[in-house]
Amino acid sequence: MEVYINAITYYLPKYDLTNEVINSKFPEWSVDKISTKTGIKSRKVSAPDEFSADMATKAAEKLFNEYDIDKGSIDFLLICTQSPDYFLPTTACIVQEMLGLEKSVGALDFNLGCSGYVYGLSLAKGLIAGGMAKRILLITSETYSKFIHPADKSNLTIFGDAASATLITAAKGFCKIDDFIFGTDGKGAENLIVKRGGARYPTEKEGNESADEFNNVHSENNLYMNGPEIFNFTAEAVPVLVKQVLEKHSLEMEDISYFIFHQANKYLLNHLRKKIGIPEEKFIIALENYGNTVSSTIPIAICDSLGMLKQNNAKKVLIAGFGVGYSWAGCIIDFEGSIEN
Repeated sequence: MEVYINAITYYLPKYDLTNEVINSKFPEWSVDKISTKTGIKSRKVSAPDEFSADMATKAAEKLFNEYDIDKGSIDFLLICTQSPDYFLPTTACIVQEMLGLEKSVGALDFNLGCSGYVYGLSLAKGLIAGGMAKRILLITSETYSKFIHPADKSNLTIFGDAASATLITAAKGFCKIDDFIFGTDGKGAENLIVKRGGARYPTEKEGNESADEFNNVHSENNLYMNGPEIFNFTAEAVPVLVKQVLEKHSLEMEDISYFIFHQANKYLLNHLRKKIGIPEEKFIIALENYGNTVSSTIPIAICDSLGMLKQNNAKKVLIAGFGVGYSWAGCIIDFEGSIEN
């Protein structure tokens, strides 16, 4: 059964955390140094009283308005977040009420990070193909900034907050969702983690702060990322993922119009592009004004690229998400015969 992305948009918080602001707090990190290392000039940060459900609702309302969508037509709500408003109830139930969706909708959260959007597309496709839903609202919403220690300059330079909203239907849209490849390796779980706050390790009032060799401060209550290990994992897993996605679709590299990867940071993306052998003109980078927005990076990049994809008569686009978990996933989204030129 063919399933399509029918509409897509994203929401950004108002506050800009620019490289100039970070430099004012950490003079040893110049504006140019931050930009060169990450490819990021600014990232959006949620307000103290703005949470994932708020951003999810704003992204969905923006989608409804931009595409003139009747919210009463939505019959399933999927929300990807690792920063839920509460442990329970599920954020999707809260957003259903905030949006005023029908009480007959299905609604659930799933906890995935940088691979989350691709996994979300697979869940939506499965629900529609299985006859359980017809018009699915897939939302990604993340406020990683609330997990970052204010003296952790490394993570402050990388992560931004954002939400995206996508309408997925059996009715023809601007691109068809093809087949998927998934991967999981939980041995890397502690290399990107907020260790405390769950049932196993409750939040501590005193965070037992520590600093690494670069003087980035964090506690077990905060986001911790082992950058070198994440880099090594990504450099190993993503080329294999791309190869497997191509093989599953009986495609060659030259059959792909564009590649859209999770927007981790520019250095890592360029390393992957060169290692895999992707031509620069086919490789989309869209993080300069957003930062790494976790599960929202791929939908933001798709949304920002739609005009260019249409203009250049794009056909098959390979998308790949990878990171926290370790978790990775990839698929082809097929624009051929969908975008009107």
